[in-house]
Amino acid sequence: MDFEDKDILNQRLEPSPGVLYVVGTPIGNLGDLSPRAKSLLQKVSVIACEDTRHSGHMLKHVGAKATLLSFYQHNARHRLSQLLELLKGGESLALISDAGLPGISDPGETLIHAARKAGHNVICIPGPCAATTALVSSGLPCNRFCFEGFLPSKDKTRKELLARIADENRTTVIYESPHRLVKLLQELNQFCGAERPLQIARELTKLHEEQIGPTIGDALQHFLENKPIGECTLVLGGAPQHLETVQLSQQELVAEMKVLIAEGASSNDAAKAIAQKYGQSKRSLYSLLHDIKTNNGK
Repeated sequence: MDFEDKDILNQRLEPSPGVLYVVGTPIGNLGDLSPRAKSLLQKVSVIACEDTRHSGHMLKHVGAKATLLSFYQHNARHRLSQLLELLKGGESLALISDAGLPGISDPGETLIHAARKAGHNVICIPGPCAATTALVSSGLPCNRFCFEGFLPSKDKTRKELLARIADENRTTVIYESPHRLVKLLQELNQFCGAERPLQIARELTKLHEEQIGPTIGDALQHFLENKPIGECTLVLGGAPQHLETVQLSQQELVAEMKVLIAEGASSNDAAKAIAQKYGQSKRSLYSLLHDIKTNNGK
């Protein structure tokens, strides 16, 4: 039996009774639903989803005929015991979100934890995820990153978290809704500075997918001029790693920029490189360099 035959056999053995299947669904493009996910959704007894109307369109498209039960933030506590009873009774249960992998910034995490605690097997059917999709396409470091999801709305908690994010050396992934995006960008601009690398992904996997950046300042300017539409995934570059104890004079900073310029860098690129190296403001360094050139008659 070759690999392909074994794969087909595995599909036929699923679903098993009393198992919770966490199924990744498309975040925009229906073509991203895997054959295994499609087969499972066609065969399970019950499907728990955030919005039965929203998911119903996708499930009808794949030919799923299971019983649909809503499971979202405001009914999670009430619905949880019912879903666990279904698993206990030997039903096969699939958990899906409106888009992407359940459990990532949605109440699915609660059901998964409860099912595990009750002794039920939980199997994840891999699928799309906005966080990792935006991350790998951002061009920012992916070897170490952290995920924050949606930031808290309470002012004190939010500011404390933003301060920690500003000092984080790893790439940070954040979710935000369109009507709150500009506010978040203004906060990031305040805490991280306009020159911090940032890519904002919207309409991922869809026809009009786009990335807006490459800095906080650029993204903020874009969305001040263009109304945000659709859920956004922000990929924020880590804080520049530099020795905080190193305090260079203006003359020393200018000297380092001049070395880069002598090697072929533009004044703008030189100011950006030294700003990132020492955690300085690119704008102030560029102005400093420009002032010295003007005073020297160059």
